[in-house]
Amino acid sequence: MTVPVVEPERYEAQLDAKRERVTAQFARFSPPALEVFPSPPSHYRQRCEFRLWHEGDDLFYAMFEVDPSDPKRKEVIRLDDYPVASERINALMPALREALLASDVLRRKLFQVEFLTTLSGEALVTLIYHRQLDAAWEQEARALQTTLGVSIIGRARKQRLVLDRDHVWERLQVEGREFVYQQVENSFTQPNAAICQSMLGWARDVTRDSREGDLVEFYCGNGNFTVALAENFRRVVATEISRTSVASANVNLEANAVANAVVARMSAEEFSVALAGEKTGRRVAALALDEHTFTTALVDPPRAGLDAHSCEQLKVYERIVYISCNPDTLEANLEQLSATHVVTRFALFDQFPYTDHCECGVLLERRAPAARA
Repeated sequence: MTVPVVEPERYEAQLDAKRERVTAQFARFSPPALEVFPSPPSHYRQRCEFRLWHEGDDLFYAMFEVDPSDPKRKEVIRLDDYPVASERINALMPALREALLASDVLRRKLFQVEFLTTLSGEALVTLIYHRQLDAAWEQEARALQTTLGVSIIGRARKQRLVLDRDHVWERLQVEGREFVYQQVENSFTQPNAAICQSMLGWARDVTRDSREGDLVEFYCGNGNFTVALAENFRRVVATEISRTSVASANVNLEANAVANAVVARMSAEEFSVALAGEKTGRRVAALALDEHTFTTALVDPPRAGLDAHSCEQLKVYERIVYISCNPDTLEANLEQLSATHVVTRFALFDQFPYTDHCECGVLLERRAPAARA
């Protein structure tokens, strides 16, 4: 990987470069003007992981810089702070390092540290070892929890010790509303909380006039969009394959008093077959899909995007909200979807400043019959 260099003075220039690149890449789809949502120029990541590098009696946080000419060659980069990470993570980094230096029990065979924090300052620290953890480790780790004001998890091969809890509670402010989310250790969450707030606000805005219809959501994760969009629709049916994420999504629906949404543990491909009426069974029957009128589909796929079959199935919906973490696969999917739908809103969310990564949001609406390709 390449360690991002945080230079707030050049943030606007790098964002302008992304704006120009995305605008040019998607020009042939004739989208409206690109809506651009900037990130804070520093301290924007709420979760980070570091290798813990040992040199004699010293230890420090490290990342690796890969040699472009020889991917097998990696340079160890020492990190005493990390401006990419939240201010809470930066405050914890030296305090945790000093505690580890002072404890042979805590530092022995420790090779990775993971931080998960929130905008309000909650923090969960996972310490990962090349050895089994014992009562002596637990005693010192509990004392460290109190000293740092964090929750600690210890991990080793086939071992996971949760000393307090395995999650934090993120509170996001969107359109004057507060949404609360349980975020579980070692599960996917949006790393840039400020941008996540922008994404949720944009998604609520583009679906605001949807109360007469139902939403079907693929790849819902921990219910990030499900919770925020539920009040825009009559009902919501969302799917996710990860068991941990489904459990967390259900917790989040309850925590936000969302009563008109259900989350099914099912792959996007499996759910698509169920929607087409080609799959039956207890889980499918419980969703009562034939009682819904799905007017809008929301997809937030992995970097690989959607396969051709999934794209074809999306064409039955009046509106498609597509959240993409990879412009190249989004472009390929739009080639197929634009036969029946037109891009009516287009957004760039700068999730990862100072990198080439671009997160996009697209609203597609079905073309009038006479205008279809």
